Amino acid sequence: MMQQKPRVLIVDDDLVYRFAAIKTIAATGLAEEIVECNNGQEGISFLSQNLNNPEKLPDIIFLDLNMPVMDGWGFLKAFDKLASQISKPIHIYIVTSSIDKNDVVRSKEFHVISDYVVKPVFKETFNQILTGVKV
Repeated sequence: MMQQKPRVLIVDDDLVYRFAAIKTIAATGLAEEIVECNNGQEGISFLSQNLNNPEKLPDIIFLDLNMPVMDGWGFLKAFDKLASQISKPIHIYIVTSSIDKNDVVRSKEFHVISDYVVKPVFKETFNQILTGVKV
């Protein structure tokens, strides 16, 4: 049986990064669908609206930390509250330009985080993540 391709949600306020990430992920041919949100609040809204549509929910979230409206930490807190209603595993990767050691340490407090990736993110990294996640 063919393994399903993961659905991806990118939560990042940087339009240039989102554009490049979507192009790069699409070029791997490994993602079923890529949805983009401009900040944490949009990301949480998207998840909330699709709680009863597991086929619309992402398998992987690429989450920026520094965003207006709701940052990555706010998203993670809100995600924690939603997690019990989500019917499938979602792997969250922090993707940020922050190399602040405190951010790395803080990210380890959230069990839902699979990894901490520092921008820029190259095709090989997206390839590893997309092929490593079982759907």
